[in-house]
Amino acid sequence: MGTIELVEIIDKLPPDKKRVVENLVAELVSDVNKGIGEPVKKERMKFGDLKGFVTYIADDFDEPLEDFKDYM
Repeated sequence: MGTIELVEIIDKLPPDKKRVVENLVAELVSDVNKGIGEPVKKERMKFGDLKGFVTYIADDFDEPLEDFKDYM
């Protein structure tokens, strides 16, 4: 069915049914537009992917912090 035939059929509908068709078309267009520009599906990280990411850890990393002495 071509565009002209669709327009002719819609023209014959009563006003309340035309609004239903208009809403349906708007929803379909919205759904199509949501599909445009979808983010590329990222590959899941695997064990070891961050190897070498942390290059420095201070010598006192595990030492208690002065700020929390009152709470210990």
